[in-house]
Amino acid sequence: MHNFFIESLRLHQRIHGKIAIVPKIEVNDTDDLSRVYSPGVAEPCMAIVDNPEMARTLTIKGNSVAVVSDGSAVLGLGNIGALAAIPVMEGKAMLFKIFADVDAFPICLDTQDTDEIVDTVRRIAPVFGGINLEDISAPRSFEIEARLQDLGIPVFHDDQHGTAIVCMAAIINACKVTGRRMEDINVVINGAGAAGVTIAKLLKCIGNNPLECRKVNTVIMCDSHGIIHRGRTDLNYSKKELLMFTNLPDIKGDIRDALRGADVFIGVSKGNILKAEDIATMAKDPIVLALANPIPEIMPDEAKKGGAAVVATGRSDYPNQVNNVLAFPGIFRGALDAHAKRITPHMKLAAALAIAGCVTDLSREMIIPGSLDKHIAQKVAEAVRRACLEEVM
Repeated sequence: MHNFFIESLRLHQRIHGKIAIVPKIEVNDTDDLSRVYSPGVAEPCMAIVDNPEMARTLTIKGNSVAVVSDGSAVLGLGNIGALAAIPVMEGKAMLFKIFADVDAFPICLDTQDTDEIVDTVRRIAPVFGGINLEDISAPRSFEIEARLQDLGIPVFHDDQHGTAIVCMAAIINACKVTGRRMEDINVVINGAGAAGVTIAKLLKCIGNNPLECRKVNTVIMCDSHGIIHRGRTDLNYSKKELLMFTNLPDIKGDIRDALRGADVFIGVSKGNILKAEDIATMAKDPIVLALANPIPEIMPDEAKKGGAAVVATGRSDYPNQVNNVLAFPGIFRGALDAHAKRITPHMKLAAALAIAGCVTDLSREMIIPGSLDKHIAQKVAEAVRRACLEEVM
């Protein structure tokens, strides 16, 4: 039996971090030095002065991503701060390289002030081809991402969009194996943080071309106080915005009230909040995506006992792992290759469809590709690159 916590600590102690900067060429003599540094380096500098776009081809900018976090919402650990967030951001940078050959670097900021984070990212942006915002608490994460969309490079909060994209792919395939149509399903989402809000928007195709996407029928959002409805006086601005397209009948109650007759449950909240009898109140053959980590909202065996036809979690030790690694490497690879200025809804939908399409032998135990399949990033990258170019044309 593995104790991954102890093994991980020992690994980090032994290797002192998971990534390193490695030169692409050797410097063996003064001629080599003159080409990579002074005096020869002046020529690429002046080429960039004449044409700033040349930075993408003459420097690391064209293949680099900053993984930016303030450590305010790290995994299931909460607000642990910038220093303690480094191991996670290092791991993210490593996955960028392994799956998509993107050079990423952890940037952990010792501030949780929204204005300071926005200003800092603006100042470091010239060296990067993209910004991956990571583990920043909601609702600040929404504002930070929105205010950085004018940088001229993709800015993407993976906890929001990566999770939403992989969820969308899972639901597309879960509908196929349970004989449903996307436009008929009724969805309950528990957790109105960064991931939950963005999942809801993607499922309702907010910002997407309706000709390219079938919206789900209804979405009911719940938080720790129950169903988000118009009579509540404790809603922040992002939750109020949700009411523009969720819970249109304005039902009230708790998560169990929301689940009655629902086709799909998506949990991005906390573990062990549901039981088999709660799943039994849903529609026939319900779809359950219990994504809280490390303990899902309901364990797969318990969900199946309640009648769940398809169960997905965020864990690698169960079938149907919904893992962001299926999305973010390929999305940034495709965006960098297309010289994209932002990640658009069209590109996100293309990524979701590409991930869903990678499962050729669909079953209730296989609605999503394996997280370690390196071919997924290539297919997602091509779909995103093509979607970006279609929008430019």
